[in-house]
Amino acid sequence: MDFPIFHLDMMGNRLLIAVIAILHVIINHGLAVGMMPLVAAMEWYGARKKDERWDKLAHRILFFAFLITTTVGALTGVGIWLSVSLVNPYSIASLIRVFFWGWFIEWLVFITEVVLILAYFLTWKKWTGARKAAHIRLGFALAIFSWITMAIIVSILGFMMDPGNWLSGNSLWNGFTNPVYLPQLAFRTALAMAFAAVIALVLILFFTSRHDPFRYQAVRAVSLFGVMAAPFVVIGGYWYYTAVPAAMLDNLATSLLTLQFEDWQSTLLWGMALVAGSVLLVAQLGVLRPHYIPRLLLMVPLLGIVWLTGHFERVREFIRKPYVIGQYMYANGLRVEDYPLYKEKGLLAFATYSHPLTEEERSAIPAGTEVADIQAGKDVFMIACSRCHTGNGVNGIRAHMERMFPGQEWTPDLTGGYMAFMHEARPYMPPFPGTDTELAQLAGYIALMQHSPITIEGAQHSGVVTVNRDAMQAVAAAPEDKPQ
Repeated sequence: MDFPIFHLDMMGNRLLIAVIAILHVIINHGLAVGMMPLVAAMEWYGARKKDERWDKLAHRILFFAFLITTTVGALTGVGIWLSVSLVNPYSIASLIRVFFWGWFIEWLVFITEVVLILAYFLTWKKWTGARKAAHIRLGFALAIFSWITMAIIVSILGFMMDPGNWLSGNSLWNGFTNPVYLPQLAFRTALAMAFAAVIALVLILFFTSRHDPFRYQAVRAVSLFGVMAAPFVVIGGYWYYTAVPAAMLDNLATSLLTLQFEDWQSTLLWGMALVAGSVLLVAQLGVLRPHYIPRLLLMVPLLGIVWLTGHFERVREFIRKPYVIGQYMYANGLRVEDYPLYKEKGLLAFATYSHPLTEEERSAIPAGTEVADIQAGKDVFMIACSRCHTGNGVNGIRAHMERMFPGQEWTPDLTGGYMAFMHEARPYMPPFPGTDTELAQLAGYIALMQHSPITIEGAQHSGVVTVNRDAMQAVAAAPEDKPQ
């Protein structure tokens, strides 16, 4: 526990990562992995048919993709690194140790991808005639490198769900070839192709004239591209579903709809099937009756596939709870193998920093309550709870306690008794990691929130105080008490 803890008490740390990551995935899948092969294929088809209209359309679509991927896409890619490093530095540090060379190769591939998209876009109007074939090859090379970037990252995402053989043999190869890797890669590849087709259909209607017969040729061809990807989305999705560990599937209802609405699972699944069907229906209509597709109708598949992709990412992130790395590290950033040590010696014995109480928190402390206990309770909250929970914001502790214990006083016995066994009632919650004393201190801190909606400030606002490192090391090094 060597880092001060960043915390957003209104928005919540999870939502910060989710907004950045989902936006990045939408751009990456729809405008890079899926769009680059489609644009290259359109350029190739135009050259083969000697039809400049295909070439001009492909160039305009590429310009749109180039503009978004090199700005918002690049910024959100960096934003994922920044936000994850702030919120859960221990998880990203562990992943870097396992996948150092994988990430090293991914960065080389990514740099190559950036060079290729710059070259592909900037040489479009210069490499003509005899050089057109080379330019088309450049486009397909860009498509391959875009896919390789995703292929490497997907292995890490799969590892976070199920490390597989890595738990018994800590090698890069075992981590890379985790059980979820290939099924997830197959699903994402097909999804990216379908996503790109939907975006391209929308762009075609903006880049071509209503009375131009070429519009309908392009709509039919791109719709066919999407229809051909659809069965692979279904097959890949089913393969992915069967590869998810059974314990994680128990979290499916909550991950789809949150705890409050998990009883509506079947309704949501039917709704998702209806949205997916509407995407396929519009694509099929584009193949058979391209004249009947107005711009407004294309908003249905576009918004539908954006929502489905974003919701898929929310489910993937939540379903692996209580872990951030399956069977290895809990969502609070504490390793599974360290829990016995924390249970024995205490969580705070290994804390480098203390997050001081604010004036608002101090004013809410009841008379006769030890301030030191409340301070300890806050530090336990910051270490064990704040990665996922806020005080009064998104996924707030106060709202949960009000729902659990309506009309009751939040005594340490009541809330502490619940938190001691919450992981049995809520399997997506990590077990409490500290001693009984720390549990009571945490319960005392949470009790402040019942009558005072305090704001829990992270280190970026309240600062931190360095605790006695010598005392920490002495506690950590102390021999275990042996029974007499």
